[in-house]
Order: sequence, then structure tokens, then C-alpha cells
Amino acid sequence: MHEEFSFFRHQVDHIISRKHGGLSGEDNLAYACLRCNTWKGTDISSVDLRSGNLVRLYHPRLDNWDAHFLIRGSVIEPLTEEGTVTARLLKLNLNKRVAERGLLIAAGRYPARASALSCLQAL
Repeated sequence: MHEEFSFFRHQVDHIISRKHGGLSGEDNLAYACLRCNTWKGTDISSVDLRSGNLVRLYHPRLDNWDAHFLIRGSVIEPLTEEGTVTARLLKLNLNKRVAERGLLIAAGRYPARASALSCLQAL
């Protein structure tokens, strides 16, 4: 969601954390909502529970949102392993987040296109 509709200000996030060698340059920074930034922490990947593969998280500087996610109603549906691990790790479809997203959509305050969305938006 856009920062103006969030209870807390968004934060600058290191896409690849400094702990893993990420730098503080613009190409490694993204704007993240407080919840997503907290849940992501320093993670750069997660295990896909279906395949058992270690999969990198969605990268807002390198990846196209539409290739990894689809908005269906107020649910963010992952389309790829990267989308799946990112949606699970960031808890994108927690019941209260889906309900909140639904209210914003109904009020015309949520982007109509999935490509306009990203909890980790390029700065």
C-alpha cells in the first residue's frame, strides 16, 4: 500500500542486507512498509515449502512485479517460486492485510494494477 494510507511511515530497506554484503547504494535500497520490512529482516531467500528449494526473494530492482504476482480480488497471488516465498515471508495475505486491502480497493485507494504495487518498492 502507499505510505499515505499506512499507519506508520515506510522505511528504507536494504534489499540485500549489509549482513550479507549488500551496500547502501541506491541500487540496493527499497522503500518498504513497516510490517514487510520487519518480517523480511535480513533475509534474502527462503525455502519453498512445495519444492523444498532455497529460493531468493522478489527483488524490486531486478524483477517485474507482474511476472511474480497477480491481484485477485484483494489477495496477492504468487505466480513463481520467488513470489511464493516472498508472499509467505512478508505475510502478504494475512487475513487482516487482505481485509485492509479490500477496504482500500473499495475506496479507490489501492492501485488497480498489480505492477503499481510492491511492499518493497524501488526508491
